[in-house]
Amino acid sequence: MKIAVMIVRILLGLVFLVFGLNFFFHFIPQQPAPGDAGAIAGLMFQHGWFTFYGVLQVVAGLLLLAGRFVPLALVLLAPIIVNILLFHLTLAPSGIGPGLVCAVLEVFLIYAYWPAFDSLLHSHAERY
Repeated sequence: MKIAVMIVRILLGLVFLVFGLNFFFHFIPQQPAPGDAGAIAGLMFQHGWFTFYGVLQVVAGLLLLAGRFVPLALVLLAPIIVNILLFHLTLAPSGIGPGLVCAVLEVFLIYAYWPAFDSLLHSHAERY
């Protein structure tokens, strides 16, 4: 199980590091999305949302690759992955595959690091 967790952690870290850096350096050419998907992506780019997403993805990717603060990296990536899935479900369903793969990897890592998240889900936490 430890080897599987390490492989998934490194794979997910590489995905988000590479695509996060792509927001800044544009080394992976991308075609503009047609229709409403392109309009929303254009607005997000114009108003700096992609820069914010890029920073979060790079930070989370580096944390996953380093194996440090993995639960924090998973918390940072969870809303980004949900956003990716919702974008593709509602606006561009043909490109949902990579988002689904990342979601499965994320859920696997959350399961593997469950003790770090367990205390967040208790209504009566101990007071310090």
